Amino acid sequence: MVSFITKAPRARRTLFFGSAMHIWSDLFFAVMVPLLPFIKEDMDLSFTEVGMLRSVFNGASAVLQVPAGFLAEGMGEFWLLIWGNIWVAAGLAAMAASPVFVLLLASSAIGGLGGGAQHPLASSMVSRAYDDRGRSTAVGTVNFAGDLGKMLAPAVAGIFAVSFGWRSVLLIVSVSGAVFMLCSMLTRRVVDMGRPAASERAGSADSGVDDNARMGGFITLSGLGILDSAARSGSLVFLPFVLESKGLGLAQVSGMLFLLFAGGAAGKFVCGWLGDRIGTVSLIWWTKGLTAVMLVIATAAPAWTMAPLMVLTGIGLNGTSSVLYATVAEFVPATRRGRFYGFFYTTNEAGTIIAPLVYGLIADLASLKVTMVVMGIATATILPASLTLRKHLVPRIVGRSNGIRSVRKGH
Repeated sequence: MVSFITKAPRARRTLFFGSAMHIWSDLFFAVMVPLLPFIKEDMDLSFTEVGMLRSVFNGASAVLQVPAGFLAEGMGEFWLLIWGNIWVAAGLAAMAASPVFVLLLASSAIGGLGGGAQHPLASSMVSRAYDDRGRSTAVGTVNFAGDLGKMLAPAVAGIFAVSFGWRSVLLIVSVSGAVFMLCSMLTRRVVDMGRPAASERAGSADSGVDDNARMGGFITLSGLGILDSAARSGSLVFLPFVLESKGLGLAQVSGMLFLLFAGGAAGKFVCGWLGDRIGTVSLIWWTKGLTAVMLVIATAAPAWTMAPLMVLTGIGLNGTSSVLYATVAEFVPATRRGRFYGFFYTTNEAGTIIAPLVYGLIADLASLKVTMVVMGIATATILPASLTLRKHLVPRIVGRSNGIRSVRKGH
């Protein structure tokens, strides 16, 4: 942890910038979650349509992730991150002005496109800045920062939605975010890391592992990312309705979602820190095992137990992502991280797109309770699937003492 804190100013500035961009990006995409019951009632939507709205908004961000990764390798991440967030902010304003569901869906699709820059570029620039040591902790920190944005979402919704409506909430977040992005342009000289130098190559990516082995590990990791994203996306869409079905009012639902995101933030940061110290597969089992159990319990748990349950669900739901994101860097060189993070996040969006649609259909055909049980079972499939990752992980340098480096197994 000491080496992480005492990194050069250039690395710290990169981390702070990436974290700030992530806070706003996740706020943009999470603010719809507490507003879904409002939107459903206002537009008289089915659960399938609710799932479609969430899938389109999140899924659209996958379209430009790979192009953004390639562009960043030539021009740097700074401007792409800022203009991507401005794009999403404009999309939220268009959604706020949409009078019917078709236009709302179209606006969410167009606005969501701008989100393609955030995750691959922030992860790439931060992992590169901390490549010598503390990479998992740094990636976990920028990942944790995104959940600060998620935590703001229910708070903003709870304050403004009742008095001014869901459209006003989207507009407030849109304008505030755009102003922040414009002000962030002034920091270019002290933040912009520019194009990664050819000499900046990851020690893990040059560790003697052949390209086929690296690619096999990357493909396996991407498959686990799809399952992880499906669990996260499906849960965020339908947990507000589970809470509502237990008789909780708007303020209480917003409070529970705040606890869910707070647990997620803690899970991302702690698991990022643990990722530099214990095995990737072990962390996946702990986090996703916890998630699967909590999703099933949520269907029968009384309302008064939901507060601690939401915290635990958040820890399990989001903690896995920090481990997966940092592990990507083990399989690719620093000079090509932008494109590979783009590929990784794009494949992850398959789970983000498909899960709300499938679970929405199940909820309409069966019930919300059945949906949550199915979601828990589906989440548990990541446990045996993660075992296939072990053969691709190699011993990793985790520390240095008196010139002697210590090594631990990646699993």
